[in-house]
Amino acid sequence: MTMSMEYAAREAAGNLWRNRLMTITAILTVAVSLSLLGATMIMRQAVAGVTVNWGKGVNIIVFMHSNASGGQLQAVHQQLASMPQVSHCYYVDHQASFTEMKQMFSSQPDVYQQAGLTASEVPTSYRCSLSNPKDAQVVASTFQNQPGVRSIYDPIQQANTIKNISGIIQLVFVIIAVILLLSAAVLILNTIRLAIFARRREVAVMKLVGATNWFIRIPFMLEGLSQGIIGAIVATGVVFGMQAALGYLVHHTHSALLRSLVPPQHDVVTTVIVVFLVGMVVGALGSLIAIRRFLEV
Repeated sequence: MTMSMEYAAREAAGNLWRNRLMTITAILTVAVSLSLLGATMIMRQAVAGVTVNWGKGVNIIVFMHSNASGGQLQAVHQQLASMPQVSHCYYVDHQASFTEMKQMFSSQPDVYQQAGLTASEVPTSYRCSLSNPKDAQVVASTFQNQPGVRSIYDPIQQANTIKNISGIIQLVFVIIAVILLLSAAVLILNTIRLAIFARRREVAVMKLVGATNWFIRIPFMLEGLSQGIIGAIVATGVVFGMQAALGYLVHHTHSALLRSLVPPQHDVVTTVIVVFLVGMVVGALGSLIAIRRFLEV
């Protein structure tokens, strides 16, 4: 007995409608779990982008006191120039630092206007590129408590801190996503089990008139696959929504940090493909287990 795809789709849709509450629950569970999986992948790509961007160009910043003497500035400059770990440095004076601060707080000028800050009160700094960004901690420790030095900023260390924190968050997301995906597979299994039970007499009649095993199985398999695909479509919308939200924030805040958090389009497409494939696997797995355990053909 041959089968048309129209028949299989019609039977699968009928089963989904008959058990619509279970179907909706399974689809939502798949969608939530895949959204968490997609969010984890987007987060990993974003943090990797931040780490790479912060690893380029300026690897360490030595901030000087605003009232540091010429001798103190010269001592720091000579020491930086003599260090083999430092490949290049440039000095940012009071006026350049003040201009940079005004650009940074262009949307909130009250931050510095109410304080009455002038250019001479803004700290100067040395922006240095290192031969190996991993040496930043060594260079930073050299200038701790040195006269004239206010503080040392290590972007790589900040990026690694963000990376470690995000790694913990990603692990939590992955664990929750796996638990929800297993729950979704069980829900899909139970939905198909109910459909098999509701059609047990029809299945018996089909066997009597010569229907093949696959003729009976395919509509149930298509039912589980459909639940996985619909859940994946919802999760795909969430992933694209996350990218759009980050893009909106970047556009309206003009933040360089947020710009580095926005993953490139090809990474988002890769995430969507993975989310879609996982959704299909979960749906197919749930239906296959249900057919093997509860469908006697």
